[in-house]
Amino acid sequence: MGQAILRSITAQDDLQAASLWVRDAQQAVDLELPEDILTSTDIGEVTGAADVLIDFSLPDATSDVLATVSRQGKPLVCGVSGLSDEQVEELNAAARSIAVVYDRNMSLGIAVLEDIVRQAAVALGNDFSVEVHETHHIHKIDAPSGTALKLGEAIAAARGTNAGDIHYEVERRGEVPGDHTVFLSSLTEQLTFGHSVTSRQVFADGALRAARWVVNQPPGRYQMHDVLKRL
Repeated sequence: MGQAILRSITAQDDLQAASLWVRDAQQAVDLELPEDILTSTDIGEVTGAADVLIDFSLPDATSDVLATVSRQGKPLVCGVSGLSDEQVEELNAAARSIAVVYDRNMSLGIAVLEDIVRQAAVALGNDFSVEVHETHHIHKIDAPSGTALKLGEAIAAARGTNAGDIHYEVERRGEVPGDHTVFLSSLTEQLTFGHSVTSRQVFADGALRAARWVVNQPPGRYQMHDVLKRL
């Protein structure tokens, strides 16, 4: 995702890649980045050079990222999935002092789908059972996906029920970027809501839209549907 975001930034007139956090010096060489982009293994140095940080790394790095952006007062766009409960609490704590857009899926379409299934769940009530099906590439580790859980949690919150009661179907196949389908079913009818990603570029595009938006926001924790509604 990091390379996709960098490529997208270079195509924008109003954005500039200031810095990149790398694992080691060799990674910076292998990426063949422009000389005006700071590359460093020091997250503090990388954050200090930027107006907003975009994080699509791994949960192992999240605590360091949150501590650094909080200390430096920089807004954050975080698309890391698979965070522990403790890390979510760290994210909430950071959002009390900085603006954080945290979403397990940066797609605008998923933001719209979340609102739609929430409305449908309220209208139909608890007589309709819920299933969330998701298919991803064979390299994806977390299952169900963060997006599937996000959709299930949205429905459960809308109905005032337990998210653990929602059934998830998971498939790992080929190089599928991400397909999600929500089924709301009764004994007499079924509603189907779906979203398919045709390119992972959608996540980079969403992250940049969130980055443009979050720099002008007060401290708080936001999601992509906030970005979509308020931009």
